[in-house]
Amino acid sequence: MTVISGHAVAIDFETANETRTSACSIGVAWIENGRVTGTEEHLIRPREPRFNPFNSAIHGIREEDVADAPEFPEVWAALRERVQGRLILAHNAAFDVSVLRHTLTDYGLDLPACDYLCTVMMARRAWPALTGHRLNHLADFLGIALHHHHAGSDAEACGRIALAAALEMGLGGFGEVERTGIRLGRISPGGYSPCKGGKAPPRRPRVVA
Repeated sequence: MTVISGHAVAIDFETANETRTSACSIGVAWIENGRVTGTEEHLIRPREPRFNPFNSAIHGIREEDVADAPEFPEVWAALRERVQGRLILAHNAAFDVSVLRHTLTDYGLDLPACDYLCTVMMARRAWPALTGHRLNHLADFLGIALHHHHAGSDAEACGRIALAAALEMGLGGFGEVERTGIRLGRISPGGYSPCKGGKAPPRRPRVVA
């Protein structure tokens, strides 16, 4: 049986409003050599606690729910060392990595040095015939339990989707995804480069040992 080697962390943010600095919840799922080994969810009090009714209707979090929650620097302090250097996975990483980048910058905090990978791009490579690659659609397809728009559950589903997609594509580790035409993104204190889809090479049939 193929085991996906390496360490990664799947992240998911929920936001209070349309701004990228309004994170009100973060979910993280820790991945060790092909297994999700732990999941966390933390409420966050945005610096500007303005909750858009549209956002609250999606994730169910309101201003009163985060009144006693820590702001992002305190939450990040408990995660920073464990995230540093790991591959970050996110479903629609352009959004979640943007929230991370903008929130850290807003508080004057350094970005971690990490590669990152969009699991939407992975899923499109792994299962091109599916009509949709949204998190809930993929969870249904793969039989993954999901409490959608709850950050911890979303992060865990993201991690499990990434593992399933890597197996489907015959990868031995997430870093090998670049041979499918996907280019890993990168964040660091010195800069940022996006994760890109690129052109997929011809698929080889998956061999099951």
